[in-house]
Amino acid sequence: MTVELAIVAFAYFVGSIPFAYIFVRYVTGRDVRREGSGNVGATNALRSAGWRVGVTVTILDIAKGSLAVWAMMVFNPESAWLAAAMLAVVVGHCFPPWLLFRGGKGVATGFGAFLVIAPLSAVAALGVWVVMLAVFRWVSLASMTATASFPVLIQLVDHPDWVTLASVAAAAILIILRHHSNIRNLVTGNEQRLGPGFWR
Repeated sequence: MTVELAIVAFAYFVGSIPFAYIFVRYVTGRDVRREGSGNVGATNALRSAGWRVGVTVTILDIAKGSLAVWAMMVFNPESAWLAAAMLAVVVGHCFPPWLLFRGGKGVATGFGAFLVIAPLSAVAALGVWVVMLAVFRWVSLASMTATASFPVLIQLVDHPDWVTLASVAAAAILIILRHHSNIRNLVTGNEQRLGPGFWR
């Protein structure tokens, strides 16, 4: 149990590494929290510093989610411990101590964690994201819809135990709640669509 708890702590630490903040600061000298939406995530990094930074941050955020769950899987693949690692890495991304607990929304990091737990369901959720983005051109709506679809998809495809299903649902709820400002903008018609103005 000592090793498992250490991995959970490691998962939180890895999740808390704010790649969007680091790369935007390095490339532009600016604070991503004062740019665009103010979110410490890949989409705002893309807006603030260009597509290369956005893609790099996306890959690294996905990687840290996958790394945390994979590390636990190597030492103890029991569903409760995998769930703990998954939740820890997502919470770390959303609430990093280095940025006074003001982090990102957890979409890419959550996807990375989901990808290790249930690869087919995660890829299916990515498909939902692509379709929603292509149709509506709102990144936030695509992200929330894909996140909400994952608990349903994992139940249909993988038939997990209740611990896995509950933890995945909890992570999905947290990620969606972190989109509260986007939900407000969608309701009021102020959410930015993907397009030429998206990068301004």
